[in-house]
Amino acid sequence: MFEAPYLLFLGDAPDGLAAKMAQGIYDWRPEAVAGQLRMEGCKADLGVKDLSIQEAVKAGAKTLVIGVVNRGGVISDSWISVLVEALEAGLDIASGLHNLLRDEPALVEAAEKSGRTLHDVRVPSVKYPIASGKKRTGKRCLAVGTDCSVGKMYTAIAMDREMKKRGMKSTFRATGQTGILIEGDGVPLDAVIADFMAGSIEWLTPDNDPDHWDMVEGQGSLFHASYSGVTMALIHGAQPDALILCHEPTREHMRGLPDYTPPSLEQLRDTALPLARVVNPDCKVVAVSVNTQHMDEERALAYLKEVEEKMGIPAVDPFRQGAGRLVEALS
Repeated sequence: MFEAPYLLFLGDAPDGLAAKMAQGIYDWRPEAVAGQLRMEGCKADLGVKDLSIQEAVKAGAKTLVIGVVNRGGVISDSWISVLVEALEAGLDIASGLHNLLRDEPALVEAAEKSGRTLHDVRVPSVKYPIASGKKRTGKRCLAVGTDCSVGKMYTAIAMDREMKKRGMKSTFRATGQTGILIEGDGVPLDAVIADFMAGSIEWLTPDNDPDHWDMVEGQGSLFHASYSGVTMALIHGAQPDALILCHEPTREHMRGLPDYTPPSLEQLRDTALPLARVVNPDCKVVAVSVNTQHMDEERALAYLKEVEEKMGIPAVDPFRQGAGRLVEALS
């Protein structure tokens, strides 16, 4: 799709979570990252080398990747001069934001003059079908969350990589901009016209070998007033055989919605499973994936034990502990 190494642009991200796209790329493709570029006031830090645009070019960077995600997915006016400078210095630009690079006149002009390329990841390139609901061969696992940004993508990728290590047949199916930037392919689900969202996921997870698993990246949350639609499309389009519940236990309110409290894992299970069984009566909730990044080791282990006893299924932080037990829960 575009050339590595990448200069990850964090802009003026107000916190680490706002730079989750850059963080995801660095966590799963560190070999492709030359460094990070932060503007004044940026409160995110990947822990990699800070580079100016000129330093990045000298270090061999080929593409500036916009790694910050704000509410609404817009290109900030304050970024434009930096992005123009990057194009003029010889870097391509890749973005997964709703606000498209190709719709910014200053960027289009700079790209044309410098002979560089603007990559808009969030533009569907396929004419997707309307979902049929017909049963497909192969197996599918979908990560569903109590909220946005709780680790659904990390869970699916971690499980896919663990399965491949074990010689199992598995494919990570990206459904969001970060996953697409990591995998190089996928469906930008939240940019698909609503009538075709579930159909795009059927297209993404076609018939396959009986023992092949599609590990489907989750999006949004059924309990999020802003982004529940993409979750519903995933549940019916993926026709999952297994659901992994994803949770971030230190969250006091829904991401971006201070008046909404996250649901319990029991509420998520009891809401998502009946909806999944509309298209696959045999679907099961098999495990819980917990994002414990804001807990110390002792507290994290105690919490996981508590969840496992309460839910009666494995509870694991796959990024911290490995995804082995989550994979084993599929059998």
